[in-house]
Amino acid sequence: MAGPRPRPATRPRRIDRSSPMPFYHQLKQLIIADITENARQPGDRLPGDHALCSTYEVSRTVVRQALGELEVEGIITRDKGRGTFVAPAPANEGLIASLTGLYEDVAARGLELHSQVKKIAMAPADDSQAAALRIDVGDPVVHIERLRLVGGEPWVFAVTDVPHWAAPGLEKEDLTDRSLYQVLEDGYGVRLVRARRVVEAAVAGARMARLLGVRRSDPLLVLRSVSVGEDARPVESFVAFHRGDRSRFEVEVHRQESHRRGNPLMVVTDID
Repeated sequence: MAGPRPRPATRPRRIDRSSPMPFYHQLKQLIIADITENARQPGDRLPGDHALCSTYEVSRTVVRQALGELEVEGIITRDKGRGTFVAPAPANEGLIASLTGLYEDVAARGLELHSQVKKIAMAPADDSQAAALRIDVGDPVVHIERLRLVGGEPWVFAVTDVPHWAAPGLEKEDLTDRSLYQVLEDGYGVRLVRARRVVEAAVAGARMARLLGVRRSDPLLVLRSVSVGEDARPVESFVAFHRGDRSRFEVEVHRQESHRRGNPLMVVTDID
């Protein structure tokens, strides 16, 4: 008995020229509908500029504005010389609500994380490192800079500091394909029990754009964290620059009868 016949591709709808809605906005919705109704997957090629102009009888200006906004919104990616493609779905990262590292968070989603360790060395703490880790200026810290890649694509650039007293010899560890938190627990008996984490909005400066493979002024999500161990002393601090088109943070919140006024969201510009 023959199986079900494959569903034919949905025929494209048309631009409603009597609608007050701008053509570029209508085209955006039509492209999104095409992706959904035809079950297009991340990496699937989409019609190019000329094809969209012909199919929907609109100008190149309309097409460029629609595609530009879809790219900013993370729905498509555009590669000059190759075409337009369905973008990978952003990862819902639980790094805010739970005390996990990126390695564990990515692995839990069945993805593979690889790190390019740009720097790992012991150095004297500067003012900001000393303040975050509650140590004296000049005390030794292990400073780590890693570019984190998922599926071979840069997603996050992380700068981490660990006080030397907590993990002497950490600067000699290979963190290419290992979880720093697992290394701290298994190798040095450091157990992280709580952390304070803050998310900031930012745009990429020249260095961060180069490292993450994005354009200057593209959006970033910046995660800052200080973690403490069982004796309530800080044992790790980091700042992680996440690509805005590949990450989003998801938290679960509960309303309480009494609550304090929190600090406003900090907006940072031109992060290098």
